[in-house]
Amino acid sequence: MNIIVFGASGGVGKHFTKLALDKCHQVTAFVRSPAKLGLEHEQLTIIQGDALDKDMVKSAITGKDAVVSCLGSSSGMKKSTQLADMTKIVVDEMVANNVQRIIYIASAGIENEIPGMMGKIIMKMLGNVLSDHANAVNYIKKNSLTYTIARPMSLKDKAFTGIYKEAMMGVPSTGKSISRADVADFMYKALMNSEYENTSVGLSD
Repeated sequence: MNIIVFGASGGVGKHFTKLALDKCHQVTAFVRSPAKLGLEHEQLTIIQGDALDKDMVKSAITGKDAVVSCLGSSSGMKKSTQLADMTKIVVDEMVANNVQRIIYIASAGIENEIPGMMGKIIMKMLGNVLSDHANAVNYIKKNSLTYTIARPMSLKDKAFTGIYKEAMMGVPSTGKSISRADVADFMYKALMNSEYENTSVGLSD
C-alpha cells in the first residue's frame, strides 16, 4: 500500500511511519521539519511542506492509496480553526484525486463522551482543541470518505504494549491514558481491517 502520513514527525506520526515501513509499505512523510522525523528507509519519501498549502498537498496526495492524518495545531489551547483548515485541504484533494481511505487521530472528548465530573472538566479545558478536531471530523464525514477516527485518551510517551482497550461508542470504561506507540498500532490495524471502516473508536490503556 502507498500511504501518505501528514504530521509524520509528531509523536504518533513517527511511530506510525516506522511501523508502516517495517510492514513493507511505501510511505510518504509530509512534515514541516524533516530533521524531526529522524528516519531513513528505501521505502520512505519525505516531503517538507505545510498542510495549509493546497498545491503542495495536491502534489503529495496524487497516486496514494490511503491518507493518515496525525496533524497537530500550533495554537495550543487557544481558539483556532487550524486543524479543520488543514483537514479541509487534505480532504478536498483526496476527493479530487479519488483517494478514499483516511485514518484521522483526534482526541477523546470530540463527541462529548468522557463521563463524570472529571470528564466534564477535561472537555471544558480542551474545548477549543476539541471543537477544532470535531469540525475536521465532520468535514471528513460530509465528503463520504472511508474513514476511521481514533479518539485516544491522554497521550503518553510510554512503551509500546500492543494491549489497549477500544470503544466504538464513548470511551473505554477503564484507563485514562494510552501510549502514542499503541495509538499508532491501532491506526495501522484500522487501516488494514475493513471492520474499522467508518467508525470512531475511543482508546485507552
